[in-house]
Amino acid sequence: MTHTHIAGSIHADVAQAGPQWLELPADLNALDPKLWPSGTHRDEAGAVVVGGASLVDVAREYGTAAYVIDEADFRARAAAFRESFKGWEIYYAGKALLTRTVARWVAEEGLSLDVTTMGEMKVALAGGMPAARLGFHGNNKSVEEIRFALEQGVGRIIVDSFDEIDRIEALCRELGVRARAMVRVTTGVEAHTHEYIATAHEDQKFGLSISSGQALTGLVRCHTSDVIDLLGIHSHIGSQIFETAGFEVAIRRTLKLAHQFRTATGAELPELDLGGGFGIAYVSADAPMPTPDLAAAFEELIDHECLALGLERPRLSIEPGRAICGPAGVAIYEVGTVKVVEVENNKARVYVSVDGGMSDNIRPALYAAEYSCVIANRNSDAAPVLCRVVGKHCEGGDILIRYVFLPRDIAPGDLIAVPASGAYARAMASNYNQVPRPPLLGVRDGEVTTMLRRETLEDLMRLDVGE
Repeated sequence: MTHTHIAGSIHADVAQAGPQWLELPADLNALDPKLWPSGTHRDEAGAVVVGGASLVDVAREYGTAAYVIDEADFRARAAAFRESFKGWEIYYAGKALLTRTVARWVAEEGLSLDVTTMGEMKVALAGGMPAARLGFHGNNKSVEEIRFALEQGVGRIIVDSFDEIDRIEALCRELGVRARAMVRVTTGVEAHTHEYIATAHEDQKFGLSISSGQALTGLVRCHTSDVIDLLGIHSHIGSQIFETAGFEVAIRRTLKLAHQFRTATGAELPELDLGGGFGIAYVSADAPMPTPDLAAAFEELIDHECLALGLERPRLSIEPGRAICGPAGVAIYEVGTVKVVEVENNKARVYVSVDGGMSDNIRPALYAAEYSCVIANRNSDAAPVLCRVVGKHCEGGDILIRYVFLPRDIAPGDLIAVPASGAYARAMASNYNQVPRPPLLGVRDGEVTTMLRRETLEDLMRLDVGE
């Protein structure tokens, strides 16, 4: 098993063998089902078909680069969390991928939605998500954002600092309303993930520390407020996590904190949110835990700890984002050049350049995240060759896929499809090098709909108001 954030140096001296986790595929035309939306297959001509739509046809009509998301697969994964975590409230983490259409899917599947900015709140509301089913996160919520959330009747605000408590109280008194709040705590868990997406260790920006006593102080502060209704504790230990060990520690420490709160105040905290961060497979070596197994492990741990501490079982919630939208999405690119580059020790590396890059998927550059891909427009009987798929940007680190076996006959004009591209690709996309962002296309039963249209150079020029 590999963890996709571990990749090593960009300039590794591997050219022929690849990293230890990378295996030579038995069939370069095969589609590993754990990487792709359910039902993805090749048609008679060898074209990859997602949601009943040929990616060749999609590319021909909508161009490349493009993101495709399988609506049925997205809904099925949302339903799997709803069914596996029965009795829990499931907050879809909108930061992973959010449009009005996505918000509508989430609402129709009976999930709630987690937002972090004014923009995300407005998109969620415009998509039909009731304000009462929104959770508002963020470590630096502005007065304007908090005011808007209170005016809309957002279901809960996840408090991140004492300054924020001051702002919420002042605005509640000004508006004549009450706020429903949870306190985000840092549990001190060192989740096995990339440093930038591990969010529960002490030295980072989120939450109030349990070990320092800040968390208990924050809980008591909200509990005694005349305008805040304290719901409970919120914990989030990181992202792209495969094991339950970190969650086990977080559950123990948050419930121990709930016990300390009861000792200090005589009151039981009614709710506990364990955040998200559930990993998905980006490469065939990845082995994420099935959703039902994850739910069973959480249930057992919570029941055991509540019994040991003499606590009533709280209302529970989690916040999956990537685990719902990530595997439902596929990115499509067209190959522009294929270049064999000699490197040290008489080795060579095959560079495959595509019409996208770090502007439409920053994760490989930002987190050293690993992806996989296939040729999407045809089958090939050619021998495999170890390739590096790179983008068109003016950066040596503009690498989409560091190590992947592709057919030796790969050539300009071929299409490349990258699975597991639904999360944090379009959501983190930029206009670096003045490149317009790709469209987001929904597919279902062979029908293609535009969820976000392709940006144009005219769009970019309209923002440039200088002379």
